[in-house]
Amino acid sequence: MEEMYGIKYVKPEVVLMQDTGIGVAEAAARTCYDSFENSENEAIRSMEHAMPSSDTCEQINTIEESNLLNDLAWTHFHHSILEHANLSFLIRGTSRGVLQEHARHRIQAISVRSTRYTMSSVINAFVASQTTEDKEFFVKKVLGFDMFVTCDEAYNRIEIGAMYDKLRFQAQMVANFNEIAVAKSSLGLLEEFKGNSEALYDALESGKKKRNVGDAFKHIISDNVKVDMVVTFNLRSLKNYFTLRDSGAAYFQIRWLAQEMMRKTPSKYLDLIIKKG
Repeated sequence: MEEMYGIKYVKPEVVLMQDTGIGVAEAAARTCYDSFENSENEAIRSMEHAMPSSDTCEQINTIEESNLLNDLAWTHFHHSILEHANLSFLIRGTSRGVLQEHARHRIQAISVRSTRYTMSSVINAFVASQTTEDKEFFVKKVLGFDMFVTCDEAYNRIEIGAMYDKLRFQAQMVANFNEIAVAKSSLGLLEEFKGNSEALYDALESGKKKRNVGDAFKHIISDNVKVDMVVTFNLRSLKNYFTLRDSGAAYFQIRWLAQEMMRKTPSKYLDLIIKKG
């Protein structure tokens, strides 16, 4: 947890799920120069006169150091060769605000938790709260979802209260609100559990989820809502990401993310993209 500008935040969690190694990048570079015999790595040298076997490819993928890659990265600045190395990160608990910044880095693969498909519990809590006209029921229920990067309860109550007010406004404007919010097979539950918010909420949660429920309700959430994603960068793009985002000029939340990604990146990659000293 860290406080910024009077607001307390939780920092994102990152796991490196997969990395391809730097061996293929060296093989690619030596293909350019026809210099396999100069490698300090035996598996690369063996490619001089023969196609690599599956065992050799496995050895190439375990290479931890490459003098050639180091020279290309720091003496000749030929960074295109680094695009042959890829790293995939699982990121949990960053924010929608960070996502807007993160998406500007175009050379990446990114898969993000969808608000279109994952808002049903929030909407179920609102629908259930309406049977008793109990805003506090909604606020308490959503507080339990741990859905914000902000971690001060008093502040999050303001966030959730605003969500409730937006939904309340929408419910008053749309005659068929419940049909939009709840799966058709669950509409009967509204009458069955009328006057009991907790029972109605539990019943809605146990029933079929409304498909694409977020289409009608994404407007209620702010940039403080947590986002989970899996991202894959090639090493050249990751260098650009760290350079721009681990910077005092970067938005503090994406700086936290870049720093945590850097902590989870093995040294054999960092040595090629982060200048020592």
